[in-house]
Amino acid sequence: MFEFSITAKQGRARGGIFNTPHGDLITPAFMPVGTQATVKGVPPRDLSEMGATMILSNTYHLYLRPGDALVARRGGLHKFMRWDGPILTDSGGFQVFSLSEFRKIDEDGVTFKSHLDGSMHRFTPEKSISVQENLGADVIMCFDECPPPGDYEYNQIALARTHAWARRCLDAHGPVKRTAHGHEQALFGIAQGGIFQDLREKSAAYISSLGFPGHAIGGLAVGESKENTLRTLEWMDAALPEDKPRYLMGVGEPRDLINGVARGVDMFDCVLPTRLARHGAAFTRGGRINMRNQIFIDDESPIDPTCDCYTCRTFTKSYIRHLIAVEEMLGLYLMSIHNLRFLLNLMSDIRAAIAANTFDSFAREWIARYEGKKI
Repeated sequence: MFEFSITAKQGRARGGIFNTPHGDLITPAFMPVGTQATVKGVPPRDLSEMGATMILSNTYHLYLRPGDALVARRGGLHKFMRWDGPILTDSGGFQVFSLSEFRKIDEDGVTFKSHLDGSMHRFTPEKSISVQENLGADVIMCFDECPPPGDYEYNQIALARTHAWARRCLDAHGPVKRTAHGHEQALFGIAQGGIFQDLREKSAAYISSLGFPGHAIGGLAVGESKENTLRTLEWMDAALPEDKPRYLMGVGEPRDLINGVARGVDMFDCVLPTRLARHGAAFTRGGRINMRNQIFIDDESPIDPTCDCYTCRTFTKSYIRHLIAVEEMLGLYLMSIHNLRFLLNLMSDIRAAIAANTFDSFAREWIARYEGKKI
């Protein structure tokens, strides 16, 4: 279980298969985010029909509500949310550290105030592992610190803490452990280091040495420039072992997915497609569009004529715009379906291009079209 095999390569882009107890993840893959045991507004049936394989849930939020012990009593996340495919849970670290004014960090862990009711809680590496074991995902993450990417001195401190916590997570769980829910569970390590090459390479070397079945690239897409993101991914591509899956956390913009694949990344996740949908924005091959715009009042075409999602097969821009304008929940649902399917289709096209050895030209032409440039 949790074997990773590379099936095709072009340059640094690679196609592969990652085995999990609840099915194979064909990579490169985009993983929809179900923060609170649901991909917001989208039933598991629809996720399955649109081609989603692995989805994410959030340790911090589920720990607070409904509580990881309750989820464990319900048989774990798979049974609780009726999703029979692979699930990944994050460690809760990003959410805890984003509380800034409401948490205190020490070498042992983090004390934080709930954003819901102000109650005090504490996460240590061992606590994060315990919560994630209760949730029962196929893949869980080490508890780490996500520091501001451009502060070198603080990144040095945070890196030492992240590495110590990775060892404690590994001691508490092991690379793979059979859960009380009856299936094996893999633990991924997370490499940090901000936008600094020496720290990133140091982190990649240490995390890789611990024997995790997969590695995440943390601390990106948190405010640094695109140039720094891409440069950091190039360092990580060279520093991380090729025989383990690589997971870039929190990235879901189409151009960023393509550029990440071009730099050896296998797995991505982001709340972006459903968040944009709730604000009336849709992905198209010609770039992002605002469905609240009056130019769509009489537009009888689909959101994207090249998209095969239920929304684009069935409804017009005129109708979608009406739903958004009157704040009808169906509009947000249909937009979410489209945005998710759009990214899943993009990843399918990327995999096909890698297999056909045409990824470089595919990436160049796709991004140019998306940015409205002549091809």
